[in-house]
Amino acid sequence: QWGITPMDVVTGAFGYTGKYITRRLLYMGVKVKTLTGHPDRPNPFEGAVTAEPFNFERPAELAKQLSGISTLYNTYWIRFDRGQVTFESAVENIKTLIHAAQQAGIERLVHVSISNPSSKSPLPYFRGKGLVEEAIMASGLSYAILRPTVVFGVEDVLLNNIGWLVRKFPFFIAPGKGDYRLQPIFVDDLAELAVQAGISREDQVLDAAGPELYTFDELVRLISDAVGGKARIVHASPALALLLSRVVGRMIGDVVLTKEEIDGLMAGLLVSSSTPLGKTSFNDWIRDNGDFIGRNYTSELRRHYPR
Repeated sequence: QWGITPMDVVTGAFGYTGKYITRRLLYMGVKVKTLTGHPDRPNPFEGAVTAEPFNFERPAELAKQLSGISTLYNTYWIRFDRGQVTFESAVENIKTLIHAAQQAGIERLVHVSISNPSSKSPLPYFRGKGLVEEAIMASGLSYAILRPTVVFGVEDVLLNNIGWLVRKFPFFIAPGKGDYRLQPIFVDDLAELAVQAGISREDQVLDAAGPELYTFDELVRLISDAVGGKARIVHASPALALLLSRVVGRMIGDVVLTKEEIDGLMAGLLVSSSTPLGKTSFNDWIRDNGDFIGRNYTSELRRHYPR
């Protein structure tokens, strides 16, 4: 109806990619509500975004939360198993969200996935993402699935913590030969793609990759040069690299790296064979933002599992 401002839902609007999607929607004049696992966290959008808790255990309530919503942007996922929070439970939660969207009559679902997912993958992260994509495609909802590679930005965990490590230690341990490739995409480029996909009504599956390819060693050197790090890259077996990351993790109280992340990196799963849709050069961006990267360690556990 004329004069009615549309409202969208962004899961995790106080998080990383969700925050950038939300900024773009607000700039366009769209009202935004977020569903989050941490509704009591400080609201970076003040009164412009309302926050409600996920109601995965109460599907009827979840459907009510989505009632009257035009587009649902889903960024909800987990990085690793932690207690009862597992990849299997995350898949089931998103299936519950999809069913609630069906019940609520959502017009469009935009889902942030991962590059090269597969329901047959031996890696739980990529397998779970593949299972979610299959559920979305079978839902009957109008959908867009974005498959980002490595997402970079000032709030990024992986690249920030590489910066922290090369600032703090004389050596940086790279699993294997360090010749496996990555294709990083800027978080705001991803957000722009998500919002564009939300406007469309065509079913879409889009790789979201940046314009440049780097080996892992090249990426680490770029970060090290930008932050003024002096760490020397040392190659180690994946098993030894994982062991050493766990030692550092115990020192700082976090999960620095997982076996699945090492396997995914070394398998070349964070690159795309499609035409790059991202526009921002990581090389240029890291040179402009090196002063901000790695000054403090970003803890995954404190971010998502606060005590």
